[in-house]
Amino acid sequence: MAVKSKWEYRIFDEVGSTNDEIQKYCGESGKYIAVCAKKQTAGRGRRGRSWNSPEGNLFLSLAFEYELQRAGELAFAASLSLLHAVKKIAPAADVKLKWPNDVLLNNAKMSGILLEKGAGKYMIVGIGVNIAASPKVENAVYQITSLAEADIKITAQDFLPLFMDSFSQNLSLLQANGFAVLRVEWLKNAKNFGKEIIIRQNGSEEKGRFAGIDDNAALLMETPLGIKKIWAGDVFFEEINKDE
Repeated sequence: MAVKSKWEYRIFDEVGSTNDEIQKYCGESGKYIAVCAKKQTAGRGRRGRSWNSPEGNLFLSLAFEYELQRAGELAFAASLSLLHAVKKIAPAADVKLKWPNDVLLNNAKMSGILLEKGAGKYMIVGIGVNIAASPKVENAVYQITSLAEADIKITAQDFLPLFMDSFSQNLSLLQANGFAVLRVEWLKNAKNFGKEIIIRQNGSEEKGRFAGIDDNAALLMETPLGIKKIWAGDVFFEEINKDE
């Protein structure tokens, strides 16, 4: 299936940040905008973390109107779409999802997703995918990898339509049916769903069983005191984070 024609593409050789660049185009209502750059000089990730942007990787931002109170759903749509895109290239690849928005390839982080508010009713979904190389990230909280390191050979230019095809379908699913259907598919591909996870937040650590995701995209963790809702934090897995 071809990339959806409703998207208006703007392609750049270099920008500071695709999320910043796309803000310029969020004026007129009803648009679906995509900004892609070969290079970023001021990329960023969640919680203000820096995002190094070596050439050869994918740097993409999408903007469209969406309910602000439901914005968290978009991270799940984007990460699931990245998984689907990788599986189209390498069906046997070990790709899993990690709450709230990470995609793990061979148990290492291969992408970053950043949600930001745009002008008016617009939401911005920023996506960075390590295609050709792993970026050097200061104070990285998770091991990082790239498609190339996993011997998955594709260019950013060729990966883009695979991702956009899947994301367009998942976005339409959200718009038509809400979060419930997409949540089921996301959980099928989630790392350690139904098993023990570790949540680290503000210097503290808590263990529990990954019990699911609620209607508002909060992680549900089963503890000895009952089900606890997690709204923010970093998820770790004891079997692959033993030395941290």
